[in-house]
Amino acid sequence: MNIEWICKHHSDLGKEQLYAILKLRSEVFVVEQKCAYLDPDGQDLAGDTYHLMGWADDQLVAYLRLLDPESQGGDVVIGRVLTSTEGRGKGLGHEMLEEALKQAEKNWPAIPIYLSAQAHLQGYYGKYGFVAAGEEYLEDDIPHIGMRRS
Repeated sequence: MNIEWICKHHSDLGKEQLYAILKLRSEVFVVEQKCAYLDPDGQDLAGDTYHLMGWADDQLVAYLRLLDPESQGGDVVIGRVLTSTEGRGKGLGHEMLEEALKQAEKNWPAIPIYLSAQAHLQGYYGKYGFVAAGEEYLEDDIPHIGMRRS
């Protein structure tokens, strides 16, 4: 799968890109994972939020967002991490996380990065230098744990 990675500040997103992001997030988080919550949480177009998108043949197949440290209490926060059903099992998650770490360093050099991981993915994120920060907790009935990379 040939992926084009695009990272844009929210003010540079086109309406078609924003629609594709919100649609894919709803497909994965609300429909597939059955988490009934308001996904557009007010942070997508706030502060210095960046959106990392992986496109294949004009289809959004991977996505995450980067929230700026000023709005998040000092850490860059990676969130809304997902790949589409078509994109799974192809190593896109690894490519995307590597790209996200590059973008975080480019936009906020030497600032710690935080993410809320599904608990079963601790080892996955651990490969990228993330360590558990706090205790496991339930979010939408799914065990999660905070993880930080200094």
